[in-house]
Amino acid sequence: MKDLIIQTENLSFSYSKKKHVLKKVNINVPKGAIYGFLGPNGAGKSTTMQLLTGILSSPEQNISVFGKELNSQMPHVFSKIGALVESPSLYLHLSGTDNLRCITQLKEVSESKIPEVLELVGLSENGNEKVKHYSLGMKQRLAIAMTLLGEPELLLLDEPVNGLDPTGMTAIRELLVKLNKEKGITVFISSHLLAEVEKMCTHIGIIHKGEIKFEGTMQALSEREQGCNVQIETKYLKKHIEVLKIAYPEIIIENENQFKVSLKSKEEIPVFSKFMIKNNIPLYEVKIIEGLEEWFLSLTK
Repeated sequence: MKDLIIQTENLSFSYSKKKHVLKKVNINVPKGAIYGFLGPNGAGKSTTMQLLTGILSSPEQNISVFGKELNSQMPHVFSKIGALVESPSLYLHLSGTDNLRCITQLKEVSESKIPEVLELVGLSENGNEKVKHYSLGMKQRLAIAMTLLGEPELLLLDEPVNGLDPTGMTAIRELLVKLNKEKGITVFISSHLLAEVEKMCTHIGIIHKGEIKFEGTMQALSEREQGCNVQIETKYLKKHIEVLKIAYPEIIIENENQFKVSLKSKEEIPVFSKFMIKNNIPLYEVKIIEGLEEWFLSLTK
């Protein structure tokens, strides 16, 4: 489809006959989306990313980018793609500007683009500093600046916030949203950090043990969820656990004072609260648990 920037059809891959990393993976990334490719470590995210960037070669012609089969477009297709797979390769003894200058020569683009991309990633004031003095977050933003030098239509980013502190994560997230909205760049980002993906992505694909468990918009995933998961804070849980399990046999104990329970709907919360009070079980907090983490755990359990 012409509106899909990335499309894979029954993409499978094995490093050996006994190790099947990907099993008939179908990915559909719409133009203009921020697509979060989610999965626990070892699920097949990095292998997929390496196949999309040509680092690994698929034995079948089942990867399409910009509406055409990937291999038939190599290597000139990367004039429209910016890719950051695993850790960025930076020259620590050079300044940020000089690192970017090396990339302009490789990509055969004008050095006049350097100030623009430094401004985009918030490093204008640090361009002349040596990269060895950069924080981890600054290095990651510089690496993203490298991917932007050719004015790409698509960014492929493998775990771009891995290892960053909350401030660094926020900076990268805001940058990607800005690039998507202001420059119209489609972003494909692999990650295992559910909270970060939930805050910025329009579409997601969830992969587990090499298989796609869900693909669609964030709204579509939300609508799949049935019932209401609630976290309860009490006291002396061990004392009351038998009474609780008779009425709610599937409760999950988190610690000596907290447990989770799945109710049919939010309307059942008052009923549950009355049950707690009637049985003299202290009720300190009732917290509805929503979001991508719960969906992810239910899809990959």
